[in-house]
Amino acid sequence: MERFDTIRSVRRADALRRIPGPQAERSQEVFRHGGLQVKVYSPVGSDPQSPHSRDEAYVVIAGSGKFVSDAGRQPFGPGDFLFAPAGVSHRFVEFTDGFAVWVFFYGPEGGERAG
Repeated sequence: MERFDTIRSVRRADALRRIPGPQAERSQEVFRHGGLQVKVYSPVGSDPQSPHSRDEAYVVIAGSGKFVSDAGRQPFGPGDFLFAPAGVSHRFVEFTDGFAVWVFFYGPEGGERAG
């Protein structure tokens, strides 16, 4: 069986306490291992993000709204999984107060190609 250097957990409550960050940031890194970067993200009012250079997965922590991407407008709620390939425009709209997601960036720059 494979052995990892460390086993680590990040509690939701601890991650959410980091928002806003020292400069009022709405996104904070909570874990990094190899090519995996995990953040907690909790926008207020609007979602100003632009396309990213790596594939990105989200798991909704709290709140609901709509996820807008090239695939259309998808409703989401707590526990839902959302995916945005590298370079694809996407954003959250019509989200409730307290909305927050785990954000997982992974893979190479430019994203992994679907096979």
